[in-house]
Amino acid sequence: IEKIRLPRVAIKQSLIYRLLASISEHNEVYRRAGAVHGCALCEIAETVDPRIHLFVEDVGRHNAADAISGYMWLNAVEGRDKWFYTTGRLTSEMVIKVAQMQVPVLLSRSGVTQRGLELAQKIGVVLIARAKGRHFLVYNGADRIEFDAVPEPTHAGRHIGKVEHART
Repeated sequence: IEKIRLPRVAIKQSLIYRLLASISEHNEVYRRAGAVHGCALCEIAETVDPRIHLFVEDVGRHNAADAISGYMWLNAVEGRDKWFYTTGRLTSEMVIKVAQMQVPVLLSRSGVTQRGLELAQKIGVVLIARAKGRHFLVYNGADRIEFDAVPEPTHAGRHIGKVEHART
């Protein structure tokens, strides 16, 4: 795993928001039954809305991630220009899977484990967790994010969305 070198990518906050809005249209099984995880392979471009290349739901986040990995291998899909989204925790295993897919950005609706963070820092995976709506925490790679969509204050003086940098 230490031999994996991921491309250094530049990310815009506005693209994260657009992806999260696009992801919310998926999770069909979760909305009907609950208790499933979703994973998505996403194509991100500044000029168009994010494209969900593949979205997989399964009772296990690893099963969903493996289905995407298999799809990528069978169809010769490159990961270098993609982002990976999951509803599950960002464990060391999830970081390893994404790094092996050559995907440089990993987002999750859930949290991150200490070992997952350590591996992401070592390998260079951009790690974004607790991502939902207009809120996310950047655990690794904040230096690669252009904060171009700072939320507007509401009438009460509070911000609509919130961006925080996680401290390690």
